[in-house]
Amino acid sequence: MNNEFSEREARVRESFSRQGFMRHLGAEITKLGPGECEIQVPYREEMTQQHGYFHAGVTAAIADSACGYAAYGLMPATSSVLTVEYKINLVAPAAGEILIARARVLRSGKTLKICAADVFAVKDGRETLCATTLSTIMAMQDRSDMVAKS
Repeated sequence: MNNEFSEREARVRESFSRQGFMRHLGAEITKLGPGECEIQVPYREEMTQQHGYFHAGVTAAIADSACGYAAYGLMPATSSVLTVEYKINLVAPAAGEILIARARVLRSGKTLKICAADVFAVKDGRETLCATTLSTIMAMQDRSDMVAKS
């Protein structure tokens, strides 16, 4: 692994560690590469909907974060990342012990990155595609020192 990517990976992981919602979900980055990110979250009953499947909100959240961090890994150190929009298609119930979002950058422009993510539910060792997303991620001037006050 080259030194430049090692520095970017450290920056991505540090940013991810500040995400309270990902921490709340028990999510972790399990794979990271240039323009790619994988996030996993283990099943917990409080993350389910009425049928016992992972809630679509959990599915969407890890897909969104995986896309954001796939894009962030391609950005300069002086940048920060923000999702501009995303679309999700839920294609099967998210039934399993683990939910995995695998994101990749499709187009890396100077300001906008177009990303896609597929989300899989793992049950008894078998992965089932449960959602697919398309996202637009914006590179912006680093504002990591700013915290929303409300």
